[in-house]
Amino acid sequence: MSEALLEVRGLNVVFSGFHALTDLDFTLRRGELRFLIGPNGAGKTTLIDVITGLTRPASGSVRFDGRELVGRREHRIVRAGVGRTFQTSVVFEELSVVDNLDLAAGFRRPLPALLRRRRGVSDAVAAALDTIGLGDLADRPAGVLSHGQRQWLEIGMLVVQRPRLLLLDEPVAGMSRDERDRTGELLRTVARDHTVLVVEHDMDFLRRFASTVTVLHEGRLLCQGTVAQVQADPRVQEVYLGRAKEAA
Repeated sequence: MSEALLEVRGLNVVFSGFHALTDLDFTLRRGELRFLIGPNGAGKTTLIDVITGLTRPASGSVRFDGRELVGRREHRIVRAGVGRTFQTSVVFEELSVVDNLDLAAGFRRPLPALLRRRRGVSDAVAAALDTIGLGDLADRPAGVLSHGQRQWLEIGMLVVQRPRLLLLDEPVAGMSRDERDRTGELLRTVARDHTVLVVEHDMDFLRRFASTVTVLHEGRLLCQGTVAQVQADPRVQEVYLGRAKEAA
């Protein structure tokens, strides 16, 4: 079994008396493609916010590759090798697809270098274009992309930064069936070279593309295991899957 890349221990997050996360322990191993699920308010996005430095926990530890992240600034966590997407894609609409990727690839470069006119496409940007399948749209403004294509571009913008851990918050929300399928294949491709944690609500997508799943409920770890193990757990059926069936 591969060694742990991310270790969360005894994590507690409180907002105005509300316990968003309670005594949470969570481990993510190198090379994993892990899905994180749970009802609204379960604490999924809060966990991502703590890992990336956006939220400060009341107590607990978050160690990435053996180093503590709690208390570190967001940009230092990014430079340590942690990248994330948000529920709403963030791209520069007026720039071309390739310029968005080039700008992301140069995040470690000083400002004068970023302002210089680009000469050709770097190997890293070309590889990212191929990975996300937007080579034919490389010179088109990002603003004309479909919802799914924008999400793929944002994932590509993370990949060119060479993070060791990718945190993806509901990457298939609002996508068509075809876009969801392509996104699933993209995640599998990205996971060959990165550790990936996916926050997701789409249960059909999870059944088709997940292998290991962690379930949160009311800020606590409810269970984790394979898709089959999680689906068979009576607690999950009651708390998550059962509610989804009733809503349908």
